Amino acid sequence: MRVFVTGATGHVGFHVALAFRRAGHHVLGLARSDAGAARLDRHEIQPVLGTMQDPGSWKGAEGASVLVHAASDSKTDMWAVDRTAVEGLLALAGKGASPKTLLYTSGVWVYGSTGDRLADETTPLAPLPMSLPRVETEKRVLSAAGVRGLVMRPGCVYGYGGSMTAMWFAGAAAGSLDVVGDGHNRWATVHADDCANAYVQAGSSGLSGEIFNVTDRSRAPVRRLVAAAARAAGFKGAIRWVPLDEARKTMGGFADALALDQHVDSRKAVVRLGWQPAHGGFEDEVETYYAAWKAGSSTATKV
Repeated sequence: MRVFVTGATGHVGFHVALAFRRAGHHVLGLARSDAGAARLDRHEIQPVLGTMQDPGSWKGAEGASVLVHAASDSKTDMWAVDRTAVEGLLALAGKGASPKTLLYTSGVWVYGSTGDRLADETTPLAPLPMSLPRVETEKRVLSAAGVRGLVMRPGCVYGYGGSMTAMWFAGAAAGSLDVVGDGHNRWATVHADDCANAYVQAGSSGLSGEIFNVTDRSRAPVRRLVAAAARAAGFKGAIRWVPLDEARKTMGGFADALALDQHVDSRKAVVRLGWQPAHGGFEDEVETYYAAWKAGSSTATKV
C-alpha cells in the first residue's frame, strides 16, 4: 500500500508512519521543514514538504490508498486547521484509485470523566468544550461518501520520552514538579508503538464507519505515575499538586483535560482488528522512558 501521513514528524504521527513502513508499505509523510524532511528520509519515509493549511502542497499524496491524519497545530486556530486538513484529505480520497481509507486521530478525552464506569465506543460522549470540534470532525469522517472513514481514539501516548508524560520528566529535571489535580484520577494510556500498530491494522482492515479506542490495560492513578517519573529522574523534592481552579488560570480548559478520570475499554480493537498492546503501562519501564526523554532533550538542546 501507499500511505500518506499528516503530522509525520510529530510524536504520534512519526511512530504511525514508521509502523506502516516496517510493515512493508510505501509511506509518505507531511513535513513542514527541511529538518523534518531529513528525519523522515533517514527512516525510509518519503517526505512531502507542505503544511496542513495548504492541501495543495501535498505533492505525490494523490496515489496513496491509506490517508492518516495525525497532525495538530496548537500555534494557530487548531480546530480550523484540523478541519481544513480533513477536508483536504477527503478531497484526496476522490482522486486516483478508490475507495481510499482515511484514519482520523481523535482521542479518549471526548468521553469526559468516566470514573469507574467502563467507556467503550458505544458510550455517549461528554466532551469538554475544548474537544467539541473534534467530535464534529469525527462525524464528518464517518459519514463521508466515497471513503472508508475510521476514527482512532488513542489514550495518552507514552514511550520514547512521551508527549503528555514528558512534562513530568521535564519538571523533575528542572527541580519543580507541578501536577494538576490531586493525582487520584486515572489516565487512559497507550505506548507509542502499540498505538501505531493499531493504525496499521485498522488501515489494512478494509473496514469503514468504525471507531476504535486504543488504550492499554493499565489502571494506575496519576499520583503513582508521577511518583514513578520522579523516581526515574532522581527528583528529591516534593511534588506539588495544583488545585484545578488555580491551574485553569494559566492553562485554561487544558487543565480540566489533565484532571479527567477515565476507564476506557479497547476490546473492540482486539476483536475486530486483532490488536494486542505489548506494553503493560508507563510504570513498567519508566526508567527507559526517562532515558529516552533525556536523550531527546539533549539532542534538541544541541540542535
